[in-house]
Amino acid sequence: MRQFVQSRRDLLLLSSLLLLILLYPVLDRSDVRRILLGGVMFAPLLLATIKIAQIKGLAWPAILLLACAVICAVLSVFLPHAIVFGLKWMILAAFFGLCAVGLFSYLREAQTISNSHLYTAISIYLLLGLLWFGLYSAIDVLSPGSIRHSTGSIADRHAELLYFSLITLSTIGYGDVVPVQGEVRMLAALEGIAGILYIAITVALLISAYRPRSSST
Repeated sequence: MRQFVQSRRDLLLLSSLLLLILLYPVLDRSDVRRILLGGVMFAPLLLATIKIAQIKGLAWPAILLLACAVICAVLSVFLPHAIVFGLKWMILAAFFGLCAVGLFSYLREAQTISNSHLYTAISIYLLLGLLWFGLYSAIDVLSPGSIRHSTGSIADRHAELLYFSLITLSTIGYGDVVPVQGEVRMLAALEGIAGILYIAITVALLISAYRPRSSST
């Protein structure tokens, strides 16, 4: 029963991350839609915090980062300054990074593989994309022109950065969104390397954890 509940929670986290990625371009267009986007984004943040709270030593850092992200998001409404927006994105990037590290430690300690571990493995991959998305967004706000967009519309800039992060993580790279500054290029290169290494390491971990169960049947 406990394993069933855990599997449902991990599936819910994965579903919320996928929903955020799919709805981001649709909701990031007007003030009313951005309020809905805030709710859609808060769901995976809360679910990830609950998941991380089960890992010793990471509960309070996750809660603190979540609280700071919410405060900065509210503050940015009343004080729309580049520094506030940049700080918000950096805090979100730190939160996504902490969640990815915490969930990977949970995955690494698996003795046998269940649906819960598979959901977690996919969630970590998406969290890595969101981590770099937060970094790109902070850089784009604090240093305009560092990333060349394919559209001039301000409303679509963050949606494009999310798209850029995901295709860079998967090492596809269409070339329609291009990092201009050297530091951002190296950051994008590191994301591509992280995407390749994560898949290779995770597949090895899942296979090694699956062997004992398969040999006992």
